[in-house]
Amino acid sequence: MTTTVTQILNFEAVEKAPLETQPFSFMVAKNVIPDAMLERVNADYPQIDIPANFKPESLKYGPAFAQVLADLDSPEFERLISTKFSIDLSRTTKSITVRKLSEPSDGNIHTDHWSKVMTVLLYFNPEWHQEGGKLRMLRGKHDIEDYAAEVTPLGGTLLAFKRSSNSFHGYKRFDGERRMVQVNWVRSDPVALQAQRLSRIGTHTGKRLLRLAQGLRGGAR
Repeated sequence: MTTTVTQILNFEAVEKAPLETQPFSFMVAKNVIPDAMLERVNADYPQIDIPANFKPESLKYGPAFAQVLADLDSPEFERLISTKFSIDLSRTTKSITVRKLSEPSDGNIHTDHWSKVMTVLLYFNPEWHQEGGKLRMLRGKHDIEDYAAEVTPLGGTLLAFKRSSNSFHGYKRFDGERRMVQVNWVRSDPVALQAQRLSRIGTHTGKRLLRLAQGLRGGAR
């Protein structure tokens, strides 16, 4: 028997969350996944055993998690983000990826690739006691301690921000389970899409080299 799940995400919590404009435009909403649904959603979260982003179509998951993805991919949610940030997303391409594990090479200070327009991060961890892994909205590109806001990746927390030349963000190193879904609206012209693909290849290559170097250092001890 197929289990039917209706809308899970609390769009009203997103709508009511205040929009911050300094040092760049972002908002943080809590309880976007209602507490009563978080355990069920996590039970349906896909099994992932490597630290990488995956397209939903490449994963297996249950109906509650599938409904969360459907909510994030809905026209209603896109209109909500568009209205909140006063931005036209109609000429962008939307992508959704799922991640479960963070590695020490994650979290470096960056602004996202120029081809990205908007980013939404929705977190799923039922608890968080670590100092690392908390995403910081930074005032500059040099100091992880100089931040305007810090977002703990607790289940039901949603962060959205508009990409700009100064939308610096990052987090202190964390190695472990950090569940999230990422939604990006990307410029849809061919040059932007190709540039992002090349950037992604460069990022993956850099991480592989870093893991190799870390492994060599570890083996030399």
